[in-house]
Amino acid sequence: MYRYFIYMSYSGTAYCGWQNQPNGTSVQQRLEEALATILRRPTPVTGAGRTDAGVHARLMVAHMDAETPPDDVPFLAGKLNGLLPHDISVNKIVPVRPDAHARFDALLRTYRYTVTGVKNPFNHEWVCRMSLKKLDFALMNEACRTLYRHHNFTSFSKLHTDVKTNDCRIDHAEWTQEGDLWIFTIRANRFLRNMVRAVVGTLLEVGWGRRSVDGFERLIEAKDRRLAGASADAKGLALVDIVYPDDIFI
Repeated sequence: MYRYFIYMSYSGTAYCGWQNQPNGTSVQQRLEEALATILRRPTPVTGAGRTDAGVHARLMVAHMDAETPPDDVPFLAGKLNGLLPHDISVNKIVPVRPDAHARFDALLRTYRYTVTGVKNPFNHEWVCRMSLKKLDFALMNEACRTLYRHHNFTSFSKLHTDVKTNDCRIDHAEWTQEGDLWIFTIRANRFLRNMVRAVVGTLLEVGWGRRSVDGFERLIEAKDRRLAGASADAKGLALVDIVYPDDIFI
């Protein structure tokens, strides 16, 4: 058996999230069904994380084990793209060490949340549209910088999850403008369930003047999800990058 990393992209609009769920169709389910058809045996995959329902991925990584030798991997990627629906694509499949793990070996993950004040029929499924007239992005970026001073982000985590720690190391968080789009980029070694959407929702409260920068930091210190803002709409969020150590690749 060989182990491979599958690099893929998807629009999350039609799915209940990355991970298999009893109440809907997941991206993982579609990928495993396509692999089982091609390889003629059940082929479970393990993702680098689990994006929520409606969240997109410009880059998701999953690992699988298969008898397919590395020379046949380009053929496998092409066959998968022929079977997968239009909103899921496999970008490449690369051989890795037998003990490499898509989730646990990831060093950094990057998400982007995109908002706009302009109606555009070509990006309405991937961008959150809202009024930006009263949003103070400079103030939101000031609040972003307080994230670097903290490690426990319980205040931005979905309640009653099975994780052992709510500690994360954020090394980048910033709003930048690209034309009529404003993009929030956040990078960390790991993220909690619903964390990015909760951070965005609370930063928007700062931008609208409903919460001060000091108040934003105090709610982080409180470690209480009830004090943070509502989660931002899923469709504006996308996983865009995952970094791994070089030595896991063959």
